[in-house]
Amino acid sequence: MVPMRIAVTGSTGLIGSALVRSLRADGHEVVCLVRRPARTAEEVTWDPKRQYVDADGLAGCEAVVHLAGAGVGDHRWTETYKKEIRDSRVLGTAAIAEAVASLDVPPRVFVSASAIGLYGDTGERAVDEDAPPGEGFLPSVCVEWEEAAAPAEEAGVRTVLARTGLVIAREGGAWGKLFPVFRAGLGGRLGSGRQYWSFIALHDHIAALRHLIDTEPLSGPVNLTAPQPVTNREVTEAMGRVLRRPTLFAVPAPALRLVLGEFSSDVLGSQRVVPRRLEESGFSFAFPGIDEALRAAVLR
Repeated sequence: MVPMRIAVTGSTGLIGSALVRSLRADGHEVVCLVRRPARTAEEVTWDPKRQYVDADGLAGCEAVVHLAGAGVGDHRWTETYKKEIRDSRVLGTAAIAEAVASLDVPPRVFVSASAIGLYGDTGERAVDEDAPPGEGFLPSVCVEWEEAAAPAEEAGVRTVLARTGLVIAREGGAWGKLFPVFRAGLGGRLGSGRQYWSFIALHDHIAALRHLIDTEPLSGPVNLTAPQPVTNREVTEAMGRVLRRPTLFAVPAPALRLVLGEFSSDVLGSQRVVPRRLEESGFSFAFPGIDEALRAAVLR
């Protein structure tokens, strides 16, 4: 393993912080993009809203991993927050991609986050990276998000679009909210429970990001999900098994719509997404099944 200089946005988030720890543990030099004046040589200043990046700080980086973006489920989807979701992804990605393209010696790879939300509601139909975008707010955001990475690709940088599924972790994300509820014995299916959830263990997600960095000539969209998506009912049953708690409660769809508003369509929608390109490129999952992924999160 040859140590590299790697830049990461979103380095304080669930995925970003885990990626930074993993890279540094293996001897890589990681520089984190921060939204304030840089205080150390390991920081680079940027302002995604103003589309500003201190591009000089990216000099010498062999890889740039862009993970920053406002949390989709952090707030109710008001028109103001929907704009925040879109702008944080589209403007931020454009700023990083243009900074990468401007370098005299650009990095050899640009890994830019995206999401399986691009596919919309797929019902029981399994989809891979060749599937077209769905309809609705999240698919439209994802399309713009990915298009914003174009300047890096046009500059000849290998550009990978990491379409992330539901990351299983205790520390944050959707599962960070589920674990306490199920531990209290209050967990249950959401809506009908027939909707598919395309999950991935945090360990496998970080390993997959590193695989994208290292694997030539992999580029374009790559689904970061476990091989076998499961229904929400199956997730509920697995949570009960792993945590040894009852799962008697169920939240009816109308109640979710009342509490979550427009975001409920994402919770109740079905996304049966498979990681065809990731597996074809030789990636091996450590925790491919839902029970394994949940136990890995519990034991972290």
